[in-house]
Amino acid sequence: MSGTPSSIDARATLHAAVVTTATRLAPGHGIPITRHLALLAEAETPAPPAMWTDASAQTVGALLAARARRDALVDGVGVVRLYFDEVRLKRPAALSSSGRALLLASAGEYCAAIGSAQHAARFGAEALLFADTPALRYRALTQRDDPYWTYTARAAGVMVKLLRHKFADGRAEARELLHGGLRSASHRMVRHFLLCIMSDLYVAQGDDAQALAVLAPYDNPEGHGICFSMQRATALLRLGRERELLLETDACVASETEHCLRTFTPVLLRRALAQQRLGNSRRAHQSMESALLIMQRTGTWATPFLMLPHDETRQLMEGVVAHNPELRHLMASLEGVLARVAAPDNESAPAYATPCLTPTERALAFLLESPLSLAEIARERGVSLNTVKSQVRSIYLKLGVSGRTEAIEQLNSVDA
Repeated sequence: MSGTPSSIDARATLHAAVVTTATRLAPGHGIPITRHLALLAEAETPAPPAMWTDASAQTVGALLAARARRDALVDGVGVVRLYFDEVRLKRPAALSSSGRALLLASAGEYCAAIGSAQHAARFGAEALLFADTPALRYRALTQRDDPYWTYTARAAGVMVKLLRHKFADGRAEARELLHGGLRSASHRMVRHFLLCIMSDLYVAQGDDAQALAVLAPYDNPEGHGICFSMQRATALLRLGRERELLLETDACVASETEHCLRTFTPVLLRRALAQQRLGNSRRAHQSMESALLIMQRTGTWATPFLMLPHDETRQLMEGVVAHNPELRHLMASLEGVLARVAAPDNESAPAYATPCLTPTERALAFLLESPLSLAEIARERGVSLNTVKSQVRSIYLKLGVSGRTEAIEQLNSVDA
């Protein structure tokens, strides 16, 4: 019953968790307590208040931040839409600037965690409008003393290693972040980002099959802030599986305005090359032109061209620019980008070559290095526990080992 001592104690505990977490979300006030985050992530989201006050904003802000940090994301963007129409509150508000900024920043963090980069950016920009202290402005942008943001910074460092062709160092750092103790203080979107970089690292060293295996268990999150279809397209292109690439990315093209531009541009580039190889020159030129027009409006950057074939990409770009002179000014900067990040000419031998694992076994082998149990791996892959156990036995047999620890050591020695 709602008036029993136990229910009163539970409400008091929840209130204390809200107040402490909301206070500690601002830099300089400590780090949110893990026990409080776990409690708030499981709490029911309240109905929108008749009138928003600092107290109600504090409650919802703490709940959203906790869901982001504890991977309680099954409701997707629906939780945010319960309270917001775009970035505007659906109900009247009597909020201080700081109360509104905290709520908006937490909504942005939640949107980033589910992979909706567009919504996250809008909430971040709106939070900055109302942040009336340096700490709140800092919270709206980043939070360096928080382990979640430290993890994010290290993940960005793995991308830097990829761009600098430090592939072995990049793989080692990515594995530590994905499978080590730091994983517990990270957002799911950042781990997904790391999986994509790990895939690129395998592509860079010529193991396209393993690149696909790393991504096999994962579906595209809402908004495609992380787009596994785009990531798979890179390996499929290098494997000569152009028709499969087009099928993989058809849904991305169909989503158009709902798709994050950061990942949509690389999709267009990869589809352009696939269409060109299949002899569909008109469609190839249309996709390439669309990608270049987006870059003309938003600026050029390196990541869309990661691991693309240098000469093939440049020739198709030159053909498009020849028919659209307004894009000519892009070529100088894009040629410089291609020279830095296109697929290396000299590739090392593929990882996992010795054990001859199947694509399914490759994907499972990667997950064996995670802290997930076999039952959790089965749930993540959407198969039965018995299926996973059977595949694990096959891996052990091929590697000549008798257990998980030995298998991981063997796979890492082959990878090295």
